[in-house]
Amino acid sequence: MGSCLSSDSRSPHPGSPASAIRKRKNSKKRSGSRNSSFDFHKEELLHRIPGRMFLNGSSEVASLFSQQGKKGTNQDAMIVWENFGSREDTVFCGVFDGHGPFGHMVAKRVRDALPLKLSTHWEVNIKSEDVLREISLNTGSSLYPEDAVLISAEESRLSIDVEETEKHVEVFQTLKESFLKAYKVMDRELRSYTNIDCFCSGTTAVTLVKQGEHLVIGNVGDSRAVLGTRGEDDSLTAVQLTVDLKPDLPAEFERIRKCKGRVFSLQDEPDVARVWMPNSNSPGLAMARAFGDFCLKDFGVISVPEISCRRLSEKDEFIVLATDGIWDVLSNDEVVNIVDSASSRSSAARALVEEAVQAWKITYPTSKVDDCAVVCLFLDSNLNNFSTASSTEDNDKSFISTEMSEVSYNMGGALSPPALNRSCTLREGEEAPAVSNEEAWEQDELLPKTEKESCALDVVAIGGSKSKMK
Repeated sequence: MGSCLSSDSRSPHPGSPASAIRKRKNSKKRSGSRNSSFDFHKEELLHRIPGRMFLNGSSEVASLFSQQGKKGTNQDAMIVWENFGSREDTVFCGVFDGHGPFGHMVAKRVRDALPLKLSTHWEVNIKSEDVLREISLNTGSSLYPEDAVLISAEESRLSIDVEETEKHVEVFQTLKESFLKAYKVMDRELRSYTNIDCFCSGTTAVTLVKQGEHLVIGNVGDSRAVLGTRGEDDSLTAVQLTVDLKPDLPAEFERIRKCKGRVFSLQDEPDVARVWMPNSNSPGLAMARAFGDFCLKDFGVISVPEISCRRLSEKDEFIVLATDGIWDVLSNDEVVNIVDSASSRSSAARALVEEAVQAWKITYPTSKVDDCAVVCLFLDSNLNNFSTASSTEDNDKSFISTEMSEVSYNMGGALSPPALNRSCTLREGEEAPAVSNEEAWEQDELLPKTEKESCALDVVAIGGSKSKMK
């Protein structure tokens, strides 16, 4: 359903609390603000990278489809990046659900920039791990102290099993640190942009990296990842891999309350908890974590992702990443069954979106259909269900020039918010205590690696590939 409600989220009235906070934020930003490091050259290079898909279509391992709803500009974005980080066994996937007047721009910017930041930090962390491993080998000590306990407690286990366990832990820890750093740097970079107003606009992000049998997921917001796997009786089962980070979850609610934010539902939608500023009934954000939305970052909304990992097995068949346009009207079991019964894997994402659109019309006949974006990542090696090795929808090529021109326009000049048909319901509420600006949920200071990202991007796009990293 809708992510933001109040008209304050579009353009705060002069003298309102939202307007005052915006002035404070802008006064800080003017002295050290900078334009986006994502210029047209980087956009062009991104679109030339082999294995990187962001439009409707499919490859041998994935199917993607997005469709605009009836609320205005499509604010959903998606991506599949095969051979991610120049690793042949690695793929990056993500879906992003923008909200607010500039949500479509925020979602696309995070779609394009976040994978580069993740790849950069992952490479740095791997090199650090290699240095530590070299030191441990030279000194005769173990990189992980618990290894000794593992080996002594399981002496009968084959050494290869111990090595696999260590590798799984190492991959997860390295990627977890990389996800945390990349998400943090991404959000701070959004705050510095002068050509995208992220004050009352933002996006969700559910992203994953699959390296061989290792799966690591980072999530902010209420987009979702679900696994389709076979049970003991060989029946298909849905396993939810992420938690919808809603404001009424106990831990999220308590954090927001401590930061003086308010969480409550409107009378006409009692099941939708929203985040509000202490002294203003705005913006009514329907999630507890997001990129952007800086009007609420002092009041408990954070961009720190929830990280989870899983070792995939031969029973795991596919993963579905989708925005809430899917999950609001279809259950996890319905989603995996629709994907499993699709006429071909290349059409699986489209089939799911079409089913969701029909479900919207039946479930919410008086509501406008939401935007939908779906990525289906297939895990097994059986590729016979694909109609072609790298197929796309028939009209995708016509979309490319449109997307490119839109990106070029977004990168360059003055922008005005699109005409969105959003609910502007306002409610009176009790005043909360004075605003607390303590950033209790910040992590250690990190610096963006923009120059390194640009260099890596040049190498990948022009050279075709880099040397395979461990």
